[in-house]
Amino acid sequence: MRTLGASHAGRIRPNNQDAFVCGMLTEKTAFAVVCDGMGGANGGNIASGIAVRIIADRLIDGYREHAEPTALQTLLEDAVLEANTEVFEAAMENEELRGMGTTMVAAIVSEQQAFVCHVGDSRAYVIAGHSIEQITHDHSVVQEMVQQGRITAEQARSHPQKHLLTRAIGVESQVESEFSVHDFPSDGVLLLCTDGLTNMVETDMLQSLVRTFSVEEIPNKLINTANLAGGSDNITVVVIAGNERM
Repeated sequence: MRTLGASHAGRIRPNNQDAFVCGMLTEKTAFAVVCDGMGGANGGNIASGIAVRIIADRLIDGYREHAEPTALQTLLEDAVLEANTEVFEAAMENEELRGMGTTMVAAIVSEQQAFVCHVGDSRAYVIAGHSIEQITHDHSVVQEMVQQGRITAEQARSHPQKHLLTRAIGVESQVESEFSVHDFPSDGVLLLCTDGLTNMVETDMLQSLVRTFSVEEIPNKLINTANLAGGSDNITVVVIAGNERM
């Protein structure tokens, strides 16, 4: 198993408020954390940086081999809660940072299972063979409208409220993350990304690009594709590849 990532400011934004960390917890266990900050010129950078650092540190310090899914859920959720407290308190201490926050998607992959925790609209996909499955659920106003049948998924892609989130780390004193467990085939790729990618590149194209290129090429190829499509936001891509996909 191996993990690789890349990040780019895109073609419009003056700076990059995304942040990520990825690596190995053990010889057979990978992890990744991806955040998309928001809140002014400096706030987004600070929020995403704090969240990525704290969550990654807690996963590295707290992971134990052969841990039960419930233990991994607790590890991920507690890391998110700690990150939320740190970002929220930093915002309260500095008036210029009030309202800053960040989305977050994090994963631990071990023994052909992916343990995923997320807040906001940064996403995770499992891609294997000719299939692609989005395994996270956007915490956004538009996604709620889709679920309620008020708009279609296609209409959601260009809806003027598509960037309004219902949850984010650091905006309030408490946050609820969403945890899920998924099968991860040995020839699969787990893709974690910010909405700077998914707003620019259709799902079918993501699957095709991941299938076409080597693991080493995937992050930058996806970023380049998003930039060619307009690059309207910061773009971050992290992949965790199974043993048969290396």
